[in-house]
Amino acid sequence: MRDNNTREGEITSKQQPQVPMSLKFVDTCLRLSVVPLSVATIWLTVSNHQSNPDYGNLDYNSIMGLKYMVGVSAVCAIYALLSTISSWIACLVSKAWLFFVPDQVLAYLMTTSVAGATEIVYLLNKGDKPVTWSEVCSSYPHFCSKLTIALGLHVFVLFAFLFLSVISAYRAFSLFDPPCDPQTNNNA
Repeated sequence: MRDNNTREGEITSKQQPQVPMSLKFVDTCLRLSVVPLSVATIWLTVSNHQSNPDYGNLDYNSIMGLKYMVGVSAVCAIYALLSTISSWIACLVSKAWLFFVPDQVLAYLMTTSVAGATEIVYLLNKGDKPVTWSEVCSSYPHFCSKLTIALGLHVFVLFAFLFLSVISAYRAFSLFDPPCDPQTNNNA
């Protein structure tokens, strides 16, 4: 018998399946690993600067895409820390949608940030001769190597958020019964 406050197919809080502890442990580890990786990405990018007597100074403020990467990294680190803390608060754990939506949004933001930063690193290394952009890494090797490391860390954060979005989707959608097979209903 269904309670009036419950939609059809939805499981009540008394019937709510428990998230396996191993899944919760993986979730917590991924969220905690995002914090130092994001902070390291921010630090490597913001502290990255190099001077060249022929071409002048190059720092992250010179490239708009790196500012975006730093901003997304900061949001990810703050969210990961707050969501780790709130994932252990009983009243919030039952609200699977509180984790699902931000995890999805941050996974998409991370994807755009990694794509933009990858293109920047590629252009710094190879240039684009048809539009007369010369490569920069021969003149600023230290800047390029630090930026490549920051991009590598940023990619790890992306993968963590991709896994987190799958885990949070499992948590959110496991609250509902699977859809009925129309053929099974017609045969009965």
